[in-house]
Amino acid sequence: MTRSLTILGATGSIGRSTVEVVLSHRDEFRVEAVVGGRDAGALAATARRLGARFAALADERGGAALKDALSGSGIAAGAGTGAVIEAAERDADVVLAAISGTAGLRPTHAALKPGRRLALANKESLVCAGAAFMADARRLGVEIMPVDSEHNALDQALAAGRNGDVETAIITATGGPFRTWPRERIAKASPQEAAAHPVWSMGNKINIDSATLMNKGLELIEAHHLFDLEAERLAVLVHPEAIVHGLVQWSDGAVTAGLALPDMKVPIANALRHHERLPMALPRLDLAAIGRLTFERPDETRFPCLSLAKAALRAGGAMPAVLNAANEIAVGAFMAGSIGFYEISECVENVCSTFARRNVSGPATVLDALALDQEAREAARRALPAYTH
Repeated sequence: MTRSLTILGATGSIGRSTVEVVLSHRDEFRVEAVVGGRDAGALAATARRLGARFAALADERGGAALKDALSGSGIAAGAGTGAVIEAAERDADVVLAAISGTAGLRPTHAALKPGRRLALANKESLVCAGAAFMADARRLGVEIMPVDSEHNALDQALAAGRNGDVETAIITATGGPFRTWPRERIAKASPQEAAAHPVWSMGNKINIDSATLMNKGLELIEAHHLFDLEAERLAVLVHPEAIVHGLVQWSDGAVTAGLALPDMKVPIANALRHHERLPMALPRLDLAAIGRLTFERPDETRFPCLSLAKAALRAGGAMPAVLNAANEIAVGAFMAGSIGFYEISECVENVCSTFARRNVSGPATVLDALALDQEAREAARRALPAYTH
C-alpha cells in the first residue's frame, strides 16, 4: 500500500538519508511535502526528485528563489513559519520530523494529527516539552516511532517483553573523539578536535555534544518520555564500534539488543514502515568480520555533562528544557572559541542551579516550552562572561 509522506528537514543529514530510502522504494511512498531551512536550491532539487506536491522553506527571504527554482514543476511553494506549519499539517500518513533544534518544535507538534505516524528525529520535542508533547500525541492517537538509532534499537528490543519487566534500558555511545584522552588534554581541546566524531557525521553542534556526552544525557531524557521508563531504569554504555545501539536487561536476567551497521537509513526505514520492514540494499552486518565488540562504563568525571543531564532527568519539570537551552548557548560559545571545553559544563551547571533555586514550573504546553527555552538561553548568555577567555 502506498503511503503519503511529509519530510520536515529534508535537506539535513537525516532528511537526505530519508530521501535515499524513499527513492529506493518509490512504489511505497507518495511525497506530500518537503521542508528545508535556508537553501532554496537544495530544497527545490529534493522536491523535484521526490515529486513532492508542496515545498516550504523556513527562511522567508528565500521564498522567491524557491519559487523560481520550482518554476514549471507544478510543485507549490511557500516560505516562512506559516508555510512550514502548513507543510506539517497537510494530509499525510507519515511525517518524518527532522528539523533540528527548537526551530523544529512547533512544526513537529503541528504534525500531531489523529491516526498519523510521526517518525521523530527532533530531540527538542521530548527534551524541552516531553510531558506536554507526549500527552498530546496520546490524546490524538498518534503513533510515534523514534528515528535516532539508539531509540529505534530500544523500540525494537522492548517489543520482546512487557514494560514492567524491564530492569534497565541501555543506550550506547561511541565515547566521542576524547574517549581515551586524559582530562588535562581534553581541557585544552579545540572546537575542531571536539567536532571530529569517530563514527557519525551529524554537524558540528551535535558532534560536540557527542564529545561532551551531553547527547547521551539528552537521549536518556528522550527515552524516558518515549518508553515511559523512570531515570533509575535508564543507563548509558560506551561502545566504540557503534554496532549495538540499544539493549534491554530484563527482570529474568535475559538481554535483548538491537544491532546494525552505523547507517541512519536502517532506523529511518524501520520508522517509516514499522512492523512492515523495507528491504534495503545495504551492507550486511558480519560479526565474524568485525571480530570483537567492546563496552565500558562512561567516565562522568571526564565528561560531567552526562551527570548534569541525568540530574535534570531526575529533577524533571523545567530542568531538561533549561539544560538543553544552556547547553546550546555554551556549545555555541565554545565553537566560537570564547570558552574552553570544560566551561561548557560549568556554564550549564550554573544556569541549571539558578533555575532550580527558583523552582520554575515545567512547561504545560509547547508554547510554554519555547518561552522557557528563551528565558534559559538569556540566562546562559548572562552567565557566559564569567567563563569567557
